Amino acid sequence: MKRRQFIGTVGAGALAGTVLSAPAKAEETREWRMVTTWPKNFPGLGTGANYLADLITKLSNGRINVKVYGAGELVDAFGIFDLVRDGGAELGHGASYYWKGKSQAAQFFAAVPFGLNAQEMNAWLYHGGGMELWEDTYNAFGLHPMAGGNTGVQMGGWFNEEINSVDDLKGLKMRIPGLGGEVLKRAGGTPVSLPGGEIFTSLETGAIDATEWVGPYNDLAFGLYKAAKYYYYPGWHEPGTTLECFVNKEALDELPDDLRAIVLNAARVANQDMLAEFTARNRKALQTLVNEHGVELRKFPDGVLRKIKGLSDEVVAEIADADPQSKKVYQSFKSFRDNVMVWHDVSERAYLNARAL
Repeated sequence: MKRRQFIGTVGAGALAGTVLSAPAKAEETREWRMVTTWPKNFPGLGTGANYLADLITKLSNGRINVKVYGAGELVDAFGIFDLVRDGGAELGHGASYYWKGKSQAAQFFAAVPFGLNAQEMNAWLYHGGGMELWEDTYNAFGLHPMAGGNTGVQMGGWFNEEINSVDDLKGLKMRIPGLGGEVLKRAGGTPVSLPGGEIFTSLETGAIDATEWVGPYNDLAFGLYKAAKYYYYPGWHEPGTTLECFVNKEALDELPDDLRAIVLNAARVANQDMLAEFTARNRKALQTLVNEHGVELRKFPDGVLRKIKGLSDEVVAEIADADPQSKKVYQSFKSFRDNVMVWHDVSERAYLNARAL
């Protein structure tokens, strides 16, 4: 009896202690905003941003709740870099070649004409020193960059006139960003920088003569086949375009280790997922463009590609010499490209050639 009374007394005391003690502090919830250069919910690019935002929210169990804003909702498409830098949003989703006016070196982390494809870009970034150089480049702006997607090899663009020689590029007003735009300028054309949401109208009204965008999946969604006749390949200017998600460095540094790891690794998952989606959906979209909409699919003549490649080598080398950071990034990029080509000549290229026999 005494034993039962003792246990009852201890149990009651323990329960009282539990009730009377202060409740555990609830885990802090962070409300983050992601601004993008893409139209809201645009297939592939916009939905890729949505996927990353949802992944961060779910993996963090809601401790970081990310809300996505399309281009023009909080700031215009090309204003996201400054907004995130200044703390107006925590995350930005776009492509680093849009920021060449802030850093020439930034362009190398998106796409380089005749450069690395998606597989090679990921290898350079994650295991070839590229990510460290990217972080070093963006650190000056208080931003931390992450690879957040890849389109794979893009298409060469939409034209209303045939391209039979490099002379056909002279005087051509074409929407084409980054280093590819600089190459077009060297060939005598006029590169125009436009956000995605303005491309169709500009092409339809004749404000531009030609445009590149991404590939069949995205180009079909924009209805570009209604505004141009010829669809050229390959996308020499963007052989494996890395999309970026950059985060305000102060916001990232404030996170506990587990949440920081979630943000960084969620971007790697999104990077892989976007490439898989584009690879799967481009095939069907290309068939639709050709078979249902009568698009004329054309390959750039080999002579045009050879001439453009020579111009590309000149342009990229000159930009690399413009400032120390660009030179450092270019040297790393070029060294990796030259070495990985040796391996891919006897692996990826050899296999694809054999499969085509």
